[in-house]
Amino acid sequence: MLGDNKVLYSAMQSTGTLTLGNYMGALDNWVKLADEYQTFYAIADLHSLTVRQDPKDIRKRARDLYVLYVAAGLDPEKNCIYYQSHVGAHAELSWILNCFTYMGELNRMTQFKDKAAKHSDNINAGLYTYPVLMAADILLYQADVVPVGADQKQHLEITRDIANRFNSIYGDVFTVPEAYIGKATAKIMSLQDPTKKMSKSDENPNASILLMDDHDTIMRKFKRAVTDSDTEIRYSESKPGIMNLINIYGAITGKTPEEVEKEFDGKGYGDFKLAVGEAVVSKLKPLQDKFYDLSKNKDYINNCIKENDEKAAYFANKTLRKVQKKVGLLEKIR
Repeated sequence: MLGDNKVLYSAMQSTGTLTLGNYMGALDNWVKLADEYQTFYAIADLHSLTVRQDPKDIRKRARDLYVLYVAAGLDPEKNCIYYQSHVGAHAELSWILNCFTYMGELNRMTQFKDKAAKHSDNINAGLYTYPVLMAADILLYQADVVPVGADQKQHLEITRDIANRFNSIYGDVFTVPEAYIGKATAKIMSLQDPTKKMSKSDENPNASILLMDDHDTIMRKFKRAVTDSDTEIRYSESKPGIMNLINIYGAITGKTPEEVEKEFDGKGYGDFKLAVGEAVVSKLKPLQDKFYDLSKNKDYINNCIKENDEKAAYFANKTLRKVQKKVGLLEKIR
């Protein structure tokens, strides 16, 4: 451990724009963890390079994501919020860990297969070794726990395998991380296909509520949300569209599905969609206002970035030097 509290590590890629699902499922919950854990939250901009990016666009998105972290309530003095690419130890440890990772393990990664299918014209080595960089991200900070969704469980498992393999050869170098199981939150699904998770990479613009969507855009998307031919507002797996809307409304208002059903008993889908839309607008408005205010305060954000990059580098380099020594690399003359 790096301090009195256990270490929690998480990161988001600086591609696309965060959705309501990202906010309710991750970012909003992160804010509550600073008193319980020593937290490291990265902007995973190196991971973003596995897909071709417009340089200006990715720089802007990376900056906006940092500001969103702070606007959402992550205090940069309590949480280490930093850019992955600003800490060279990530790339250095990733190379060393590549030498302790087996091809068979990487071949089993389902996310590689999914992404390779989507980007068949650019199946690069970075896309293939992505899980090793993710392992380096986590292990550099001796993370005890990592919040993971269902699509990331495989990556945490390979991280644990790599850490255990390295430790079995060189002793207790890495903390072997566990999955962070927080308070269960409703999964926010696509508004156009409620069998799929809401995603910032969805090609259908009406499928996701983006965090910076304005009032009219949010209301329009909810009006177009897929429901069913019935008219009853009932929480049932046979009604995935309505179930998703009830989950969203409940997550924002704190009401149970039963309470939501009671509130809208006898009302139609149109009224319900409007109510869900207005609840989402009310939830996102303070975040959006804070984001715009912070975006104007460039000196403050720049100072946060500088101080947290340095903090992250201090802890990361501590681990990296230990690893370099263990594998026999010559120590730098200081």
